[in-house]
Amino acid sequence: MRGVGMELRQVRYFLTVAEELHFGRAARRLHIVQPAVSQQVRRLERELGLDLFDRTTRTVTLTPAGHAFLPHARTMLAAEQAALEEISLLRADAVLRIGTNVGLGSRLDRVLATLAEREPRLSVELVSASPAARLDLVRSGELDAAFIRGTTASSGLDLLPVWEDSLVAALPAAHPLAEGESVALAELAALPLRIVTREQNPYLVDLVVEACRATGSEPVLGPAFTTDQDTLAAIGNGKPSWTVFYAAKAEILYAPRIAFRPIVSPALTIQTYLAVRPSAAASRLAPLLAACDLA
Repeated sequence: MRGVGMELRQVRYFLTVAEELHFGRAARRLHIVQPAVSQQVRRLERELGLDLFDRTTRTVTLTPAGHAFLPHARTMLAAEQAALEEISLLRADAVLRIGTNVGLGSRLDRVLATLAEREPRLSVELVSASPAARLDLVRSGELDAAFIRGTTASSGLDLLPVWEDSLVAALPAAHPLAEGESVALAELAALPLRIVTREQNPYLVDLVVEACRATGSEPVLGPAFTTDQDTLAAIGNGKPSWTVFYAAKAEILYAPRIAFRPIVSPALTIQTYLAVRPSAAASRLAPLLAACDLA
C-alpha cells in the first residue's frame, strides 16, 4: 500500500461495484452519479497500488486483487456499522427499529412494556412489512431486527429463537365443540377451514394441513381467511367453520360469538425468531433480547 488515505467511502463504493459488477447500477444504488463512483474507486486503487477491477466497454469483473480485498472490505464496513450502533445507544435519542409480524398480539405488548420500563431513553419504531421485505430491511441496516416465523434459513442473517407461538382454534361459541376447554384436531375435520392462501403463508398452511392429515382426516377448505374482523364475523354468524389464530393474538381480540380453544392431538406451535445482522452490536440488541425472554 502506497499511502494511508483510504476512506470508508471508497471501500463502500468498491463493495457496491463488486456486488453489481456495473458502475451505473452501483451509482444508482448509492444515489450518486457514476463518475463519482469511478473516481473514488480509482483513488482507492491508487492507494492500494493495484487494480481491483478489469474494465471493458461491456463488462466489469474483479481482478485477483479485487477478490482478495473483497472480504476485508466487508469486514471494515461491518465494523463501521457495529461501531455506529454501539455509539447510538449512548445518545439520548437512541432508536431501535424493529420489523413486526402480524399476530404478535400480547407478545409484542409485553416486549414493548418491558423495553419502556428497563430502557426509558430508548425509542422503538415498529415497521410492518412482508416477511421477505422485513429481512431485506434488516440486511440493509434500515431495521435493527425483525420478528420472523416458521423459517430456519435466511441468507446473510442470524436467526435467534425467542419463543414458540401456540396456535388455537377459533370456532363458533355456540358450537358443541366449543363446550370443552380444548379441541382435538380430528374433531374439527367436518368443519370447513378458513385459512390464508398458501401463497400468503406457505409455512402456516402446510403446518395445519399436514397436522390434519396426520390424524387421518383431510381438511375441508372453506373460503380463504381475509381479515380478522370479517373472518371471525363469518365464523360466528354464518355456517359453522373454523380457523387458527396465534394464541397471543387471540388474547387481545374481542369476538363475543367466537370461542378460542387450544388445539390438542396434536398441539400446533410455530417457532418465532429475531432476525439480526451478524455484525449487529450485541449491546444494542441486548435490551430487546432480554424483553423477548420475558414475553
